[in-house]
Amino acid sequence: MQFLSDNAAAVHPAIWSAMLAADAPDSPYDGDAISQELDAAFSALFGRECVALWVATGTAANCLALSTMVPPHGGVICHREAHIEMDEGGAPGFYLHGAKLMLADGPDAKLTPQAIAAVIDPIRADVHQVQPHAISITQASEYGCVYRPAEIDSLAAFAQERGLRLHMDGARFGNAIAHLGCTPGEVTRGVDALSFGFVKNGGLGAEAIVFFDPALADVARYRRKRAGHLQSKGRFLAAQIMAMLEGDLWLHNARAANAAAAQIAAAAAGRLLHPVEANEVFLTLSAWDSAQLRAQGFSFYDWGVDGARLVTSWNADEGHVSALTQAIAAL
Repeated sequence: MQFLSDNAAAVHPAIWSAMLAADAPDSPYDGDAISQELDAAFSALFGRECVALWVATGTAANCLALSTMVPPHGGVICHREAHIEMDEGGAPGFYLHGAKLMLADGPDAKLTPQAIAAVIDPIRADVHQVQPHAISITQASEYGCVYRPAEIDSLAAFAQERGLRLHMDGARFGNAIAHLGCTPGEVTRGVDALSFGFVKNGGLGAEAIVFFDPALADVARYRRKRAGHLQSKGRFLAAQIMAMLEGDLWLHNARAANAAAAQIAAAAAGRLLHPVEANEVFLTLSAWDSAQLRAQGFSFYDWGVDGARLVTSWNADEGHVSALTQAIAAL
C-alpha cells in the first residue's frame, strides 16, 4: 500500500490514448500541430496571453524558467526547504551558470515579503556581493501548504517594487487550485513564469513552462535546446499536456488526490505537523509507530526525527486509504 510519492502513481489512461493518437508523422521538435496548440490552450486557461514550452521534468522546467531571469552573477531568493534548494542536485547552479540561491525562512515552507526583505535588505549594492534578480515560490509548498491569491498578489507587488522577477514552481499546482477553488489566473497575477506540473498528477513525462512574459519564452527556446530538452518527437510531450488540459483532467485528478489526503488527515488530526491543503500529509510518528504501519504493508518516507510524509495520488486506492486511516487511529 504505497504512500511514498505521487511520482510513483500510474499514468492516467487518457495520457496513453493521447500519445497513441499522436503516433503519426508530423513536424519534428515543437513544430507539430499539437505543440502549436499549447499557447492558445494555456492562454484560455489563465485568461491572458501565455507562451508554453514543454520539457520532460520539473527540474528542467524550474531551472530553464529561472535561467531566463537570472544572470550567472545574480541570485534567486527561495525558501530554504524549496525543491530547487533541497531536491534538484545542484541543477539551478548548473542551468544558471553559477547563480546563487538565497535562502529565506517562513512557516509551512512559504515565503512572505518580510522574509524576503530580511535576506536581501542587508546586501550592499556593489559588485562584491551577489545581487538578487528573482524570487521562486512553490505552489503548493514543500510542506503541502497553499498560497492564497492575496499572498501571491503581495509577493508580486513586492517583486515589482524591488525590480525582481517572480517564478512559481507548480509541481503540485493542480492540487493547490483544487484546494483553493479559484481559477488558475487568480493565483498567477504578477507571476512571470510558472512551472506547471503534470507528472505528479497522472502524466508520464511532460511538464509545461508557462511564460506570462513572451520575451522570456524567446530566450527559453534557445536555452531548452542548449540544455538537451528540445526533444525531436515533441508531439508526444505536447499530447500528454493537451490531454491533461482537455476537460480539466488535471483538476479532476488533483481533487481526487486531495480528497484522499484529507481523509488521512482527519484520522490523524492530533499528529499533523502542517495543515493538509494538497495531497501531502506530514505526521508525527515515533520509530515504533512507523514500524507498526510498515509491518501492515504501508510504505512512506520518514521525515526528520519522529516524522513521516505520506503522499496520495490521483488514483489513490479507497481500500488502502481506509486501511491506513484505521491503522493510524489504532496507534
